[in-house]
Amino acid sequence: MSYITLVRHGQANSAARDEGNYDKLSDLGHQQARWLGAHLKENQAFYPRVYSGTLTRHIETAASMGLSEPIRDPRLNEVEYFRMSQLFKEQHGEPLPETREGFIEHLPKTFAAWQRGEIEDTPETFDEFETRVGDVLREIGTEGGPAIVVTSGGLISMVVRIAMGLDLASMSRVALAIMNTSLHRLHPIGPQLSPVLFNAVPHLEAPDRRYAQTHL
Repeated sequence: MSYITLVRHGQANSAARDEGNYDKLSDLGHQQARWLGAHLKENQAFYPRVYSGTLTRHIETAASMGLSEPIRDPRLNEVEYFRMSQLFKEQHGEPLPETREGFIEHLPKTFAAWQRGEIEDTPETFDEFETRVGDVLREIGTEGGPAIVVTSGGLISMVVRIAMGLDLASMSRVALAIMNTSLHRLHPIGPQLSPVLFNAVPHLEAPDRRYAQTHL
């Protein structure tokens, strides 16, 4: 059976406050990806089709996993959250938080304002993001054997929204839950792609690796 497996990139530079500085794996991010690659190899996972976004963290994750050279597609890139957050602060006085606890409140507020069109001059609208994710997902499809896709958490949450018909609040909770190098799988069930695996980190379940179950 053909199916699509989505992988969130390894831990990036979580101390960054802009897109450019964020877009590189930390040492832990590379290790997470190596562990995932080893897990897939040990379990004889077969992915004749490999895709990624064009961001550095996507490419580095695929390389550290030991995947074959991916087809790089910018439609698999993350939303420019730092840029959008800066605009949200300038236009509505909502600062980007310094802690994960603050980020848990900040993300749904930002997504909601974005969807309503209340943040001006964003790199793309919410509807444009939703459209590009739906388009690339359909193009990867399920013909040609299983596909593995290295991408980002925001995009994965949009995939789940599209597949499950989630409202924005639910999509935001999905985005906040997604761990670095987690696995998410879509199988064709009838005419639709449906999630059959979400946020799995079997390569990080051992007691001595649980510290590596990161979200940021």
